[in-house]
Amino acid sequence: MAVVDHALRLFADKGYESTTVDEIAEAAGISRRTFFRQFRSKEDVVFADHEEQLAQARAYLDAAQGDPWDAVCEAVVGVFERFTRTRELAARRYRVVRQVPALRDREIVTVFRYERLFTDYLRTALPQTPDLALIQFTAAVTATHNYLLRRMVRGQSDGGVADLRAALAGIGRGREASGEMVVAVFPRDMPPAQVTEFLGRRLGNL
Repeated sequence: MAVVDHALRLFADKGYESTTVDEIAEAAGISRRTFFRQFRSKEDVVFADHEEQLAQARAYLDAAQGDPWDAVCEAVVGVFERFTRTRELAARRYRVVRQVPALRDREIVTVFRYERLFTDYLRTALPQTPDLALIQFTAAVTATHNYLLRRMVRGQSDGGVADLRAALAGIGRGREASGEMVVAVFPRDMPPAQVTEFLGRRLGNL
């Protein structure tokens, strides 16, 4: 991850658009050709550790035994725990991504890849469970992880793995759809985490 570290430092200091691949390669002590053997673009450098995270989460689920809902939660905890080991790197990437619209779009796609990984696993492990219940669960799990991770990288919280596990334990698992439609209206500026928390409390009482 040395190349990623150097790249994020340059992006933070000079700006993403102003930093060239040659500058990244020089800072990392590699050739331009070597850079492109490892990454397809500057954008890929920013999200390189997510590729590793996804691979490790997939491997964990492939070998998981026991309750599939628990397996997804533990896979998410593993992702969070690994990010805490590189907290400064994660914080630097967060600041860079916030400044570049194209990177924010890529981040949304990356979040969806985690959700899809978890949903596909649950579809195989729990074929009788309604698909909507699986999607709702994986979306809530991923959103909870991302909320706590962002608070950590912003320096707003020192919450750790225990906090994440406690939050994940409160997410409903496999509730059968009743056919009843629920309509909710929220202020436009309400933070997404607050919306999720509110819906979790309300829907859990239906």
